[in-house]
Amino acid sequence: MAIDFSKVVTAEQKAAHALAAAMAEYSSAIQSHLEAKAYERNYDSIQSAISYRDDPNEQFAAEAAALFTWRSAVWTYATAELEKVTAGERTQPTVAELIAELPAFVWP
Repeated sequence: MAIDFSKVVTAEQKAAHALAAAMAEYSSAIQSHLEAKAYERNYDSIQSAISYRDDPNEQFAAEAAALFTWRSAVWTYATAELEKVTAGERTQPTVAELIAELPAFVWP
């Protein structure tokens, strides 16, 4: 019986698939973390909250600006740390560990 090498999965392919799955899990968890913060002030989503930048209501505008800046800081940090994982420069954190590392947010 001949081996069909087109169906053979290498260790590298398995590792790449596992890393891609982990990255999707990180992304989802980070987005949920951002959404949860917006929900604290009854916004429909982080995107909805951020749309209040430059709103005539000063409180809404301040919250939106703070969330906008924080969202950028969160994704900038997460992206850099996950690139370190991909490059082998740090061990792969659990989702909970990565979320705990993210920049903190304080409501204005």
